[in-house]
Amino acid sequence: MTQPSASVAGHLGEFLQGVLGPGGPVALVTLPCPVLQVSARVSPAEAFGIEDRGQGLIEPARAVRFLETLGLRIDGKVTIAAEMPVGGGAGASTAALVALARVAGHAGPPPALAAACVRNEGASDPLMFPRPERLLWASREARIVEGFPALPRMEVVGGFFGPNRRTVAADARFPDIADLVDRWRTAAGAADAPALAALASDSARRTLALRGPSGDPTEALAERLGACGFAIAHTGSARALLFRPGTSGKTAESELIRAGFRQVVRFTVGGFA
Repeated sequence: MTQPSASVAGHLGEFLQGVLGPGGPVALVTLPCPVLQVSARVSPAEAFGIEDRGQGLIEPARAVRFLETLGLRIDGKVTIAAEMPVGGGAGASTAALVALARVAGHAGPPPALAAACVRNEGASDPLMFPRPERLLWASREARIVEGFPALPRMEVVGGFFGPNRRTVAADARFPDIADLVDRWRTAAGAADAPALAALASDSARRTLALRGPSGDPTEALAERLGACGFAIAHTGSARALLFRPGTSGKTAESELIRAGFRQVVRFTVGGFA
């Protein structure tokens, strides 16, 4: 008998992240990454259990509470495996919860699943939505602030640099990005990839100036390799260079590895109607 399984794509940092004006919510526009996924598989067992190969994705008691919130249960052992580092800013925690819900049979609307994720761990990436890059997402409230048009296609080369750091839900020490959101809305409406990449770079610079770490090489790499911008995990180690289609070259991966990047990947984002 085939056992239930599910895979959920993560992200590689954010195009934008910060607060929406003084006292406003923490909000983000995620950078989805289809090549880094979390998978979950159920196998027979006498009692419910979680096996995550020591990655620390989700404890069994918390998994039970999460499933109960959704009115679900699993009879068996769930094996969960993440292709991205925990604390890397690539959505391992949210993707693990979404994968767990899906192998348990959740078929409800994404907002209900997002609300359960936030109740479980205080914050959530919008990975349960089919086009998460088109959302301005209040990550501590499980709320869509605004939707955007389809983004133009961009090539992404990135990986992980520096220490991993898990999201703390109470952490609201982010720069104000209300002005960047206004400009993002215009650039997205015009399908202007270079303008969007430049805004992602502005968001990254603001966060690096406020939160560190210092000496991050991502911007210098973007300039040297001809990228039209760069993005970071505003909490975590994910870093991404953003290119116009066909301009990323064949040496970008090796350049990032030489600079100390780990788990370097290449993928495309946007271009979906």
